[in-house]
Amino acid sequence: MAGGRLTQQERQQIALGLADDLAYAEIARRLERPTSTITREVDRNGGPLAYRADLAHRATERRARRRKQGPPPGQAVRGRGPDDEAVREYEETFTTLLMGQGLPRMTARVLTCLFTADTGSVTAAELVQRLQISPASVSKAIAFLETQGLIRRERDERRRERYFVDEDVWYQSTIAAAHGIAQVAATARQGVTVLGRTSPAATRLENIARFSDFISESMLRAAEQVREVLHTKPAPSPQDALPDAD
Repeated sequence: MAGGRLTQQERQQIALGLADDLAYAEIARRLERPTSTITREVDRNGGPLAYRADLAHRATERRARRRKQGPPPGQAVRGRGPDDEAVREYEETFTTLLMGQGLPRMTARVLTCLFTADTGSVTAAELVQRLQISPASVSKAIAFLETQGLIRRERDERRRERYFVDEDVWYQSTIAAAHGIAQVAATARQGVTVLGRTSPAATRLENIARFSDFISESMLRAAEQVREVLHTKPAPSPQDALPDAD
């Protein structure tokens, strides 16, 4: 089946699949849809336990009407290209990806909004308007992203706080992940001592520690190398250094 919005019949099939404890991938296969489409549909409409086909269909129609009406003048967060629906689908796809990496849905939506903002930054009020969420939800998401070093805040000329995605966001995220894996290695080695080095469990834990050490060190090394390459400006060519002829 081609792309496009889910029909009411398809939503009923999703509800039946959830009731039968089918995996999202299996439901997607039966509907000939991408798994990400089913994931987004269920997540934005109550989750697998609360999903209802009729409610989901009505909610989608309400969102479509709001999009046609558009935001009030002066409140748009970002300019849109000619295909607004494609942009929204992409944002949902990116949000789903971030959720798969462990971010809560609301936090993932806020981070995606920051990634895709043409201005490179947004205010709390713009996030509330763009995502149709409460100021408290924005505040909670921003606080979490700050603790992870993923965003920074500054005040603009109107003394409003603006939130920016740090240029080193993926570097910092990779470094944090590498340190987390290194902690797994250290904890596994503690178990080797506790359980006795000759026990089968200790051997298993030592293998986990060695694997984790290797992955952590490789990630740190690769992150530093890539960062250096991306942040190094190319040297001027010899021709650029020649003085202009009179």
